[in-house]
Amino acid sequence: MFDMFGELQGMGVKGVREICWNRLAVVTKPLLVQADIISTVEFNHTGELLATGDKGGRVVIFQREQESKNQVHRRGEYNVYSTFQSHEPEFDYLKSLEIEEKINKIRWLPQQNAAYFLLSTNVFEEPEDPSNRSFFSEIISSISDVKFSHSGRYIMTRDYLTVKVWDLNMENRPIETYQVHDYLRSKLCSLYENDCIFDKFECVWNGSDSVIMTGSYNNFFRMFDRNTKRDVTLEASRENSKPRAILKPRKVCVGGKRRKDEISVDSLDFSKKILHTAWHPSENIIAVAATNNLYIFQDKVN
Repeated sequence: MFDMFGELQGMGVKGVREICWNRLAVVTKPLLVQADIISTVEFNHTGELLATGDKGGRVVIFQREQESKNQVHRRGEYNVYSTFQSHEPEFDYLKSLEIEEKINKIRWLPQQNAAYFLLSTNVFEEPEDPSNRSFFSEIISSISDVKFSHSGRYIMTRDYLTVKVWDLNMENRPIETYQVHDYLRSKLCSLYENDCIFDKFECVWNGSDSVIMTGSYNNFFRMFDRNTKRDVTLEASRENSKPRAILKPRKVCVGGKRRKDEISVDSLDFSKKILHTAWHPSENIIAVAATNNLYIFQDKVN
């Protein structure tokens, strides 16, 4: 179930820089089964536990290994702690509705907190430019994920093409907008026909709220540094996972001549998508779910 373990270098205040692999541990299933596709990923409040849910209704909990002075390079390793079937398919006879077993969300409950929290969307709305309105405007502007910052002052929302950051003290418009894959705007017709336009991407903050991470297609995931305004596109791939190798930034070419290190927008694989990501609450450790594979990266260990 645990597919990859790598390193994440230079995230946070210093900006987005490089990722290199620390070591590789692979346990995968040879055939992709729909029930094995990961549908949610979530760290607990301490970051010691990482839970994943899949379309088959299963929950897998990973526990972080204790740090060893003799094996510093293993300080971010997570191993399977528990696996159980959380949901079974059901049928609502009152509404004549079939309820699938897919795990949609996992939220860890605080261990010591008597307060109740309720999170709803559509409180904030950004006015739309009438000249930019199209048949797909309502679909691509629908919010697929929303997260409070750790400070509690900001809200981050993800729609189909962008990530927006809102200040609770200023409700009329977002204070930051990040283009995730704007090169897909010209392909909305085909994305509508293959139902990809309805994909629900999630977004996460790092522990200091200075970096934002979200997924894209072709097993790409994006990181945006709010301080430096730098961004990077990275790929979670078994083919690019040589030990100690640097995971090079990827670039998508929209038109014209394509460089050797670029990939054409027409060559993107829309069946490979990263919808679910998670960030350790206090350390630079991230988890990225790509279909039935879970990739875990940590900051570089010297």
